[in-house]
Amino acid sequence: MCGQIALQEIDTQQELLVDLAKKIWANPEVGYQEVKASEWTAQVLEEAGFQVERGCAGVPTSLRAVWGSGKPVVGFLGEYDALYNLSQTVSIHPEPVVEGAPGHGCGHNLMAPACVGAVMGLKREMQARNLPGTLVFYGCPAEEMLTGKAFMARGGAFRELDIAFSWHPLQRADMMSMGTACGMNSAKFHFKGRTAHAGGDPENGRSALDAAQIMNTAVEYLREHVPEGVRIHYAFTEVPGSPNVVPENVTLWYYVRALSREVVEEVYRRVVRAAEGAAWATETQMTVEFLGGCYETLQNRVLFDLLREAQQELPAIQWTPQELEFAKDLNQNSANYSAMVAHGAIDEDTQMDSRISPVHFQSLYGSNDVSEVQHILPAAFFGTASSNIGAAAHSWQIVACSGHSIGMKGMLQGAKIMALAALKALENPEIIARAKEEFQQQTHGRAYVCPIPDEVPVPGT
Repeated sequence: MCGQIALQEIDTQQELLVDLAKKIWANPEVGYQEVKASEWTAQVLEEAGFQVERGCAGVPTSLRAVWGSGKPVVGFLGEYDALYNLSQTVSIHPEPVVEGAPGHGCGHNLMAPACVGAVMGLKREMQARNLPGTLVFYGCPAEEMLTGKAFMARGGAFRELDIAFSWHPLQRADMMSMGTACGMNSAKFHFKGRTAHAGGDPENGRSALDAAQIMNTAVEYLREHVPEGVRIHYAFTEVPGSPNVVPENVTLWYYVRALSREVVEEVYRRVVRAAEGAAWATETQMTVEFLGGCYETLQNRVLFDLLREAQQELPAIQWTPQELEFAKDLNQNSANYSAMVAHGAIDEDTQMDSRISPVHFQSLYGSNDVSEVQHILPAAFFGTASSNIGAAAHSWQIVACSGHSIGMKGMLQGAKIMALAALKALENPEIIARAKEEFQQQTHGRAYVCPIPDEVPVPGT
């Protein structure tokens, strides 16, 4: 099997990769604030012989690390941002390290190290076998905000690549599919009214809260008249504090998701109309703060099959009795696990699941900004089991597993799969040619247009 040198190098670098993942886990930073994570990752890559550009494409906490020369140019997309309010120890019970602090509830502390491991292994094998090609690691901030890669793409990133790979920690190996995940727009709607005493002179007030509630009601009626698969959700981010004061300022934060960029833009237009109508009805002022957006995912079947082929060639992850016991204890605190058992999806003895099932095409109604890269060039992403099977996404259980040996084993497996798949592509240019042909058919030759206008600033700049 090709890749023995690369796989051995990943094993040799295991301690370094685990240390990087644990440092990022212990110092969680949310999107566009990943200063420590990006710097630690940059240092590891520099010491491994890569040329590192910090803050590439105009995004301060992004990275671009390059080794090699010539074609093909193979990219790896790492992430390292955490989620708000998910601080958690490595424990079988909810137990924050710091109450209200961030935590790696999506396992992104594992993602950058997995890609680092892949390029380190590839570098060693390419040197030993004198294989031509260029490796590019992109450190991508703020995936949870679904705008990091879009801002990077707007700044010119990714276009040098021929193909790209990304890995994500999952509850089970078969969760990644050829199905489509949603494109998305994110925006805040700021309503400004006029304050007054709610009892003494209400006629002088213009309630920003009334405007927000009318907008939300209008959007609720809109839900009946949108295409199948649309998702609209919102939160109040600025709210009034006293019932006897007519609220002057209220802010709503909306996500609009759909299975195509065109539908996202059309439904978003109608949501903006709902906001405008609410402001008109209440004689308040409304401003839209567009935060960004992303495309729907566009998995490349040639590369996806290549990843699965590599996955099938590698030995399955071996879980220790202690790891299985940890997963079992977590599953006992999981409503997901109970439902899966009740519906016959798993049996009671299944605590972890590393099986590789047939490819499926189920749509995924979340979003992932790897989609931006997938609309620029052929790219595929996949996952390996890195937590207990019953862990809910974006939960304290994911945080616990992402700091545990369970997460580390999933990370190392992901690194090996990417390295092996990339080597197969390096050795057989026909694979890359077929991936590009498929990409042209998928996009009909359309050029990528960033969904974030130039006037929207990169956060933190």
